[in-house]
Parts: sequence; C-alpha cells; structure tokens
Amino acid sequence: MSQIAEEKLRKYMEEQKLDGFFISRPVNVKYISSYTGEDSYLLITQKAKYFITDPRYTEQVSIECPDYTIVDWRAEIGSVPGTAAFLANQDHLKNLAFEADHLTVDIYQHIQEKTKAELVPETNVVEEFRMHKNPQELEYLRASCEIAARAYEQIQKDIRPGVTEKELAANLSRYMVLNGSDTMPYGNILISGARTSLLHGIPSAKAVEYGDFVLMDYGCQYHGYLSDMTRTLVVGKATPEQKHVYELEQQMVADTEAFLKAGVSSRDAYYVSRKAIEGTKYLDYHYPSMGHGIGMFVHEMPFMSPKSEYILAENTVMTVEPGIYIPGWGGVRIEDTTLITKDGCENLTNATKELIEL
Repeated sequence: MSQIAEEKLRKYMEEQKLDGFFISRPVNVKYISSYTGEDSYLLITQKAKYFITDPRYTEQVSIECPDYTIVDWRAEIGSVPGTAAFLANQDHLKNLAFEADHLTVDIYQHIQEKTKAELVPETNVVEEFRMHKNPQELEYLRASCEIAARAYEQIQKDIRPGVTEKELAANLSRYMVLNGSDTMPYGNILISGARTSLLHGIPSAKAVEYGDFVLMDYGCQYHGYLSDMTRTLVVGKATPEQKHVYELEQQMVADTEAFLKAGVSSRDAYYVSRKAIEGTKYLDYHYPSMGHGIGMFVHEMPFMSPKSEYILAENTVMTVEPGIYIPGWGGVRIEDTTLITKDGCENLTNATKELIEL
C-alpha cells in the first residue's frame, strides 16, 4: 500500500515540479509509509525518502519502514524543523512543499530561516489520494465495520435502567477489542435521554432511565482503518412521537442510500437526505451535514452538505448519517458506512436499523 501511495505522491511532485515534500500530518505519514507509531515526519524527494523521528521510535521505524533513511532529529540537529531544513539543503532542493493546513507557524518559520529552498504551501494532496480505496483498504474497512456491528449486538444485553453512560461506553470499547479491533479505540459517543440531542455528546455519569433513547455513535480501528456507525434504541416501550421521529430518520437514511452511486453530487445527496422531513416541524432540527468519507481518519474527504462540491467516485467509502435533534427532548441518528459503487452503494454496516425496544 505504501509503495502505491509513494508513487502517487512522486507523480504529483513531478507534475507540479516539486523537489521535495515535507509530510507532517500523522495520518498522512501513516498512509505514505505504513508506520503505526508516533513522532513521525517524512521528507520525500524524487530520489530519496527520509523518516524523521526520535530515539524512542527508531527501532519501530526500522522494522515497519525498512526502505526509509531514518533521521534521529534529536541526535542530528536537535529539532524537527531544523532537521527538515538540513536535509533540504543537503540534497540541494530548490523548493520544498509542506502541508499548509497542518504545519504550525513556528515550524514553518524555523524551516524558512534555515533552508535555501523555497517553501511551497500545499493542501489536501495526500487526502485526495486517500479518498479512493484500494482492495486491501476495503478489506480492512469491511472487517472494522463487522467488528462494530457485532459489538452492537453484544452491548444490548447491558443496557438497562440504572447503568451509566460511561459504563456502557467502556463495555462497547471492550467488546470491539475482544472481537478483534486494534487496541487503540477512538472516542465513542454513548448518550441517553434528552442528552441524545447533543450531536457529539460525551458519555457521562448519567444513569439510563426507562423510556430513554440511547444513542451510540462509535467505531473501531482494524489495521488502522476505521468504522463509524450509529444506532438509536429505546429502553422500554417507545412513545408514539419516538416511533414517528425514528421512522422519519429511517426514511432519510433509506432515501440517501438509494440515491448514492458513482457520479452523483455530494450536494444533491444532502438534499435527498432531507426530503422526508421537508414540510414537517422537524426540518429545523436536522444538522446540515449528513455524511463524510472515512478511512484512516474518521472524518475524511469527501463530505455531503449543502455547500459541498464533490462528485462521488467508485471505491469511495462514505458514512450516511442524517439526524433529528430536538433540544430538551432527544435525538435520533442512524449511521451506516457505505461503499460507493458504479451502480449504487453497498452498506458495510451489517446491523439492523429497526427500532429496538429493550
């Protein structure tokens, strides 16, 4: 995978007449090099590739990235920007591209002071490569989604009045690890009752009560690739309004997934997602963004919103997650991870979307 990514980057550099590219965003370092640790920076030229790190990780880099020249920034120069500037000067680079939306002003200024190379700001170069998934990436994403779906089945037996959101969130993470996910889970949202109107609510010490919605927005990593799913259920018997809002949400998701395929506009997908609630009192309670790409990072390009301008491509993996959020009452979100295909989309989240009453 890393070789393909390197080739894409070098081809881009050749087209743009770039002598070097300094990669500082950790997820892009991982995508280009397959490295899984921390303190990582890359400097790629047409003839060389340097991995800049410190002594805590040099052994790991030598194992995971054996074809890179490892540069210990602590031993060589004493700082990351100083090391990047040193390498640029050593290799007589006339220009050096950098990730303008990630590099700090301090590091930029430090490199600029110490190198003769012209610094060239670039944005979303590697991110655009990452939008299109290869077969290995799709295999990992499928496995990640399957693990999350199994955890959903398991967590249901733990949900009852009296148990806290924090307890349930911890159990959910544990189930995913026991089912095979990486042991570095990312943050899970598990909230209940009126708190379900919080789009990104943090699990609290609140105890689940009879009649509560319980909303779970979560996922796991498998070989570094992320799943993302949301399900909302009811503890006890749902009220008529809870059922009505849930049915509207189901329709929003179904309409969107029926529309998605390679070649459609991400903006159009957003407007399709809200058709079910147009003309209802719930239109004002939806969030004007209802999906995003996913891969090595949970929120990747492309995005689906009223202002997005992407044309969806085959082998892009997207979430579909319109929602209805009513402050003081609660909210409902259903989220699937889908694979965009030539003729439609494939739902990778194999978990029921029917309303469960526990």
